[in-house]
Order: sequence, then structure tokens, then C-alpha cells
Amino acid sequence: MDLVTGGSGYFGFLLVNKLLQDGHQCRLFDLIETDDQLEDTDFHQGDIRDYQAILQACKGVEVVYHNVAQVPLAKDKKAFESVNILGTDNLLKACVEARVRKVVYTSSSAVFGIPQNNPVTEATTPHPGESYGKAKLAGEKLCHEYAQKGLDVSIIRPRTIMGHGRLGIFQILFEWIRQGYNIPVLNNGDNIYQFIHADDLAVACISAGEMQGSELYNIGTDRYGSMREVLENLTAYAATGSRVKIVPMTPAVLGMKITSVLRISPLGAYHSLMYGRSFYFDSSKAKNDLNWNPIYSNNEMFIESYDWYLNNRDDMSNSAHASHHRSGVKHGILSLVKFFL
Repeated sequence: MDLVTGGSGYFGFLLVNKLLQDGHQCRLFDLIETDDQLEDTDFHQGDIRDYQAILQACKGVEVVYHNVAQVPLAKDKKAFESVNILGTDNLLKACVEARVRKVVYTSSSAVFGIPQNNPVTEATTPHPGESYGKAKLAGEKLCHEYAQKGLDVSIIRPRTIMGHGRLGIFQILFEWIRQGYNIPVLNNGDNIYQFIHADDLAVACISAGEMQGSELYNIGTDRYGSMREVLENLTAYAATGSRVKIVPMTPAVLGMKITSVLRISPLGAYHSLMYGRSFYFDSSKAKNDLNWNPIYSNNEMFIESYDWYLNNRDDMSNSAHASHHRSGVKHGILSLVKFFL
């Protein structure tokens, strides 16, 4: 039996589906059970901050895939700490008590903040630049502490996740393109930016779950280019008249920070920190150790995600119960910004 925490969230849901396809028995742990919950799964409703709840979910489990997290869109420092740190500590402690064989912790590339050098490797020292990244790094440190005590824990750091069903901030991008509005890139958009398809990430996580020994893996596609390139490719594919427009970085970042603090924009601190910066992983360790190779390029995953959005926008869930990445977001002041591009 495998346990996926955050199994109702965007990536957790896709990971469960992939595990089922591979013949695994799955248990889900989350605050809510979604309307499209997969059949043949054992759902445990609970809060990761409730130790007894997560302990019950861990009993009889061989591998735990830990995906519960407050994401940057939440803009809630206290929730980052209580969910991403205390919740992770609860999970790891429960795994020890329940004698779980393996834990795979889904971390984040946000632990690196703005990288001093690219490509980023597993040996690169993390320097998170905002609250979410700091909380995810604290979760990693807990994993290392429990590994030293004998728990088999591997850490997966994904680049920005894309794929079918990915909404959140990307829903704004896709809707602007659908309507033919221009899309901004900062400075000239030549910053190299790497993404990872959720399906490729799921394969890496499952492979890590099958391996013995605590390890750390950076996961990203091996076919990527500049931010301007991927957006120009997508707007050309969409053929709606939308174009990529260059915007000066300094005033744009300042505006993003101010509107985020005032909560009139859906963008979080991480978005203003990284949108105009280069960031890409060297994923050769995962390729070698896990016999893993990504299928999707940046361009392919953006086109697939956009097509999914077009086909599902009329009936997609915007419920308050949906995770941030599985639901649309309020555009806020961005509804006005698009008219000036």
C-alpha cells in the first residue's frame, strides 16, 4: 500500500493516477475528497497538522509520497510554517512509528531563491528568497534529520510543474492568450527557464520510491530555452493575435511586489523574484540513478496545458475546496494590466 499525502491536489492527484496505472494500491490523505476522486483508492480525510490523523493514515503503508503543502499563491507565512514544516515533522514522525519503508518528499526549486549560477545541481547550496522557499527548505532539513535516525527518505526538487489540468497562475496566461491579449516578458525575455511535466515528475517520484537509500534529486526537462521562446511558441500555436511584449524588469518587479503585498494581485513573492531570472537544473543524477528520462519539452508541455484549458475552461472547478493549482484564480489588478501591454 502506498500513501499519497495531498492526494486531492494537482500533482498528488496525477501521482495517484500513475501509481494505479502501475498496479499499486493507493491511500490518499487530504483535507477534502474531490468530486473526481479516483476509484479503487482508500481516502483518509485529515489535516497534516493533526498527528493522530496522519499516523492512522500511515499504518500498513510501505511507501509514502509527501505532497501536502501550502503553495506560494497562499501568501500565508503562518500556514507555510504550520503546514510545510510542522506538517512534515508530523508525517516523518508517523512514518517512523508506523514502520514505513520509504518516504519521498516533494520539495521545491524555491529553496534556491535566485541561483548564483546555472545549472543548479544537488551540490548547490540553497538560499531561499521568500517564506515559501524557506519553509520547504526547513522541510528538507527535517528529512535529513530523520534519515540520520534511520528513516529512508528521498527528496525530489521539481522545477515549475506544468501539464494537463495545471491552472493557478497559468490559467491567467492561457486566458489572456485565448482572448488575444499580449503577454509580458521582463527585459528581453532571454532568461533560460526550465519546467517539468507532472507526468515526468510522477515517474521520477515513483522510481525514487522503489530505490533503497536516502537521496536528493533535482528534476526538470532536458529540452528547454528562454522564457520568451516558450511563450512565443505558445502564442504562435494559439494563433489568437496574442504577442509577447518586452517590459522593463525593474519597474515591473516593483509593481508585482507592491500589488502582491496589497493583495490586489494573485502573484506571490516567488513570482516577482523569479519571472525574469534564469533557472535550470542539471538532472543527470536522476537520469543515472533512477533510469529516468523526461518525455516532454517546455514547448510540448505548454501546448498540452493550453489545449487542456481550452477544452475544460467551461466546466472546470473553481470551488473554494479545490487546490490552488487545480483551480482558477482571481485576476485582480492583472485584469487592468493586460489592456496596457
